[in-house]
Amino acid sequence: MRRIRLLVSGAAIVLMALLGTACSPEVTDGDEDTTGDEDTGTPEAGDVGTITVGSANFPEQLILGNMYAIALEDAGFDVEANLNLGSREVYFPALESGDLDIMPEYLGAAYGFLAQEEEEVLTEVDELREALEGVLPEDLVLLESSEAQDQDALAVTQETADEYGLETVSDLAPVAGELVAGGPPEEETRAVGLPGLREVYDIEFADFIVTDAGGPQTVEALSSGRIDVGRVFTTSGFIEAEGFVVLEEDRDLIPGENITPIVREEVGVPEVEEALNAISAALTTDTLIDLNARVELDNDDPDVVARDFLVEQGLIEG
Repeated sequence: MRRIRLLVSGAAIVLMALLGTACSPEVTDGDEDTTGDEDTGTPEAGDVGTITVGSANFPEQLILGNMYAIALEDAGFDVEANLNLGSREVYFPALESGDLDIMPEYLGAAYGFLAQEEEEVLTEVDELREALEGVLPEDLVLLESSEAQDQDALAVTQETADEYGLETVSDLAPVAGELVAGGPPEEETRAVGLPGLREVYDIEFADFIVTDAGGPQTVEALSSGRIDVGRVFTTSGFIEAEGFVVLEEDRDLIPGENITPIVREEVGVPEVEEALNAISAALTTDTLIDLNARVELDNDDPDVVARDFLVEQGLIEG
């Protein structure tokens, strides 16, 4: 019996064991095939047990996590979708411990998190993959990277851009002392956040207000004027809908962020690689913008958006 069990988790690793038992009703698609008696020497779908797919806690990650889970279930695996986990401080320990098996990731952000002090900002996929592979925890591997990228960016309203003459991130430096920034909690400590803005751009904001990771809290805070500068994602559907101005990143603080599955080696069997690599090949940056808009603006469920994409791309049957 093949099944997906869907878990929507909080952001604490200590809850993983509890979350593993708090499942919604199982969805099944028939009896398990036990006829493959011949040993080919290669691990097969039935050999890896239940695969746990995770995601971070913003719409794009929920879409990607659902894509991975649905595609793997369609390929014949037992899948547990443990989504909405939070930041890398939460899900990387879960990957290392085996509480998670698969995560959709972004090359540059993952490298920056694991390396802590990278010497240069890398933008090319091959360079980023090599660098990330050098710092990945043992037993974790990278599957194929997508051309699709979702980078961090700073956005302002058109009114703020006009008032202060803002086009690039560098333009913030002389006026930042008059402006309030907003973003997720990790913005205050990560190298690509406030510390990097201080070091690379000499930007020091008057204040920083914790909102969310480019989601509705950040959008509301920008639109209402509670913050002047917000951390957003470049594939967010909110940017065009709200008329925000994304400031050009002109000093290479932000690395390349190609979407790449990170997989525990023990579940990296050929069928897993084939299913997830097909998703990476089908994704583009423009597609991500459209998919995110369906969730952020139209309030479609991420699992519905994910399944529609897989069907449209011919990766699963409708």
